[in-house]
Order: sequence, then C-alpha cells, then structure tokens
Amino acid sequence: MHIADGVLPTSVTVTGYILSGVILAFSLRRISYGDYPKIALMSSAFFVASLVHVPIGPSSVHLLLPGVVGIVLGSRSFIATTLGLILQCFLFQFGGITALGANALMMGIPALLTGWLFHTVTFKNSSLTVFMIMAGISGMFGVLLAGLILALLLFLSGSMFYNVAKLVLVAHIPVAIIEGIVAIAMVSFLRRTKPEIFSMKM
Repeated sequence: MHIADGVLPTSVTVTGYILSGVILAFSLRRISYGDYPKIALMSSAFFVASLVHVPIGPSSVHLLLPGVVGIVLGSRSFIATTLGLILQCFLFQFGGITALGANALMMGIPALLTGWLFHTVTFKNSSLTVFMIMAGISGMFGVLLAGLILALLLFLSGSMFYNVAKLVLVAHIPVAIIEGIVAIAMVSFLRRTKPEIFSMKM
C-alpha cells in the first residue's frame, strides 16, 4: 500500500509531512534504550511483509502488519513503520519521496491506534482467549483503517482517483481477514516464546 510520486496535490503532500513529523517526534520522545531491538525487529518484519505486493492503479495491495507492529511497539510503532517505508522508498522505489509523509501517516496511525486498542483491553484481561481475539481484531482493524486513510488521500487527490479509492477499499477486505489470521499466529508464537515483548508501555 504505497502512494507514488505525483499522485497527491502539494497541499496534501506538505500536510502529510508536517503531521507525520509531529507524530514521529512524539514517538521518539517516548523511546528508551531497551526499545531499540524491538523497533529493529518490527521494522524488519514490516519491511519484508510489504515487499510482495499487487499493483492497483497508483497504489498496491500486500501484507501490512500495522496491527502486529502496534501490539509489540505501542506508541513507538510509528518509528518502525516510518523506517520501513523509508527503506522501501529508497531501496525498491515503493511509494515516492514526495508521498513519504502521507504514506507514513497511512501506516503509522493504524499501528498506533491498534496498539492502544490491544493494550487497553488486554491490560484489563490478559487471558489467552482475550489475547488471541484482540490480536485478530487488531490485525484486521489496522488494515481496514490503513485502507480508509489511503482512500481518503486518493479522494483528496481529485475525481480521477475516486474509482481507484473505492477499488482499494474493496481489495483490502480479504487482506484484512488474512492479516487477522497472521496477527493471531504471530502473537500466539510471541506469547509462548517471549511473553515479555508485550510489556511495552503505551
């Protein structure tokens, strides 16, 4: 899910950079030395998951993992998604430099919100059943929210992208279901092998 250069109008591009810069600064202020390995791990997972993609107009469909990134990193998740997007942009030309701010918002905001949702619920009830249900919901919600943000950005780009925006929303429904299943599998594995990874403070 990447927006290419030349798609977004200048006003949206500039706004995207400003907003993503503010959120990134917020995330960086909450980072501690022990967070670096987790951020590196989730940046790598996000980077690899997005490499296999199917083009749809000026965007694409692929695994996203904002839910899993948010679950593991909480308020630091915006850092991981932004790093992954920067690497994809410069190494593989996925997305564009001018659209990097908007792409960061599209991936980072769902990660932040799903992380908050997961930790809010599981803090009150940390049973395995609740963990798995919330992992699935977080995985699905992260993709659907990212699709909504992408559709909004395309909608703001002009009437020529209206149909593409609708197509993107529909195309991400099956992706959301797959992401929910993937999130359950990943969270289940991490809970069994390294449960302390979920101790990240929001």
